[in-house]
Amino acid sequence: MEALPELRVLVLKSNKFDGNMSLPSRSNLPFPKLQVLDISENEFVGSLPQRYFKSFRAMMDVKENQIYRGYDDFGGYLEMRITLKGLDQLLTRLLEAFTTIDLSSNNFSGSIPDSIGNLNSLRYLNLSHNNLMGHIPASLGNISVLESLDLSSNKLDGGIPSELTSLTFLEKLNLSMNNLVGQIPQSTQFSTFENDSYVGNLRLCGFPLTRKCNEKNGQRMQPEEEDDEDDEYGFIDGFGWRSVVMGYGSGIIVGIGIGCCIIRFGRPRWLVEFFFGVGYIYKKKKTRKRATPTQRRT
Repeated sequence: MEALPELRVLVLKSNKFDGNMSLPSRSNLPFPKLQVLDISENEFVGSLPQRYFKSFRAMMDVKENQIYRGYDDFGGYLEMRITLKGLDQLLTRLLEAFTTIDLSSNNFSGSIPDSIGNLNSLRYLNLSHNNLMGHIPASLGNISVLESLDLSSNKLDGGIPSELTSLTFLEKLNLSMNNLVGQIPQSTQFSTFENDSYVGNLRLCGFPLTRKCNEKNGQRMQPEEEDDEDDEYGFIDGFGWRSVVMGYGSGIIVGIGIGCCIIRFGRPRWLVEFFFGVGYIYKKKKTRKRATPTQRRT
């Protein structure tokens, strides 16, 4: 298929294809006009196909003012179902500015190459549910028109590059279920993402997470074991088991004190009669009178 220079859409999703896509080939410039690559939910192995990232000319420097390629037989009557921003969508027209790469749900390993940042006209990138390791490349910040980035369910580590804050068109971000550390970058765009974009990274801190960061090194102020314990036994809105135990302990002490006062002084009357029966106060007074010795008249 690398020998098809006019190929613009390649969708092989939801099959049982396997093999290594990074093996060398005879093509010097494979898939120069490819706009859509979807091989998700297969069994491909090895590292990500870096040589493809260097040759996808249709995903580089696309002029934004040329939206439509034209009403040709291909672009005007194409139908394909792909996943965009986590939702399955049916597309009936291929725009020239539309570009997507979906390599999710395979067995790719190794790191994400810096060369992926050369695809500066890429709109959607999904590398989730693989075995990718290493850092998130800062070169992703070069893809200025990127609208969706999903790197979830991998083994990525290190911090979130501050260069990602330049992605002002980014609407969907999913970095969950990795081993990321440090403070989440702060920007106008990043403030729109919620907790589910970062869940599963126990060493991340900062907004929108409730874990605060140390101002010196950007690391969490609380030990990891304490945070894990709070996550496991915590309750809604930050009320953990420690608060509950303190509340119960205080309540027991106050309750015992009130009970002693009621038994000793017999007040309030209605509460005493409720627990000890009607006439308890009078019996108590009568008992006291009998116990008082009578005085003889002189």
